[in-house]
Amino acid sequence: MKIENTKAQMRKGVLEYCILSVLKDEPAYVAEILETLKDAKMLVVEGTIYPLLTRLKNAGLLTYRWEESTSGPPRKYYELTDTGKLFLNELTTTWDELRNAVKVVTRQKTT
Repeated sequence: MKIENTKAQMRKGVLEYCILSVLKDEPAYVAEILETLKDAKMLVVEGTIYPLLTRLKNAGLLTYRWEESTSGPPRKYYELTDTGKLFLNELTTTWDELRNAVKVVTRQKTT
């Protein structure tokens, strides 16, 4: 079993939560989302993020608007819907529970 495959699966498992978290305070366009994820060492490519954003939009968790850009073509800004905010709150609770459970399970015992 290759460690890189396992690491990639772990990142994929939390990517949706991370994207929704990036958008919790303000709308962002794809390049901003990718930069935030990159800064956090969550390496994601555009080919991965676009289908996920579409799926989240189709699920009613995100909406978007087009905005003119002074440095190129118009940008699509994504933002959370009210349903998306509620969903993010639920994911945050689940993440906290999961993180705590993993800490308990992986805690090294002292002898």
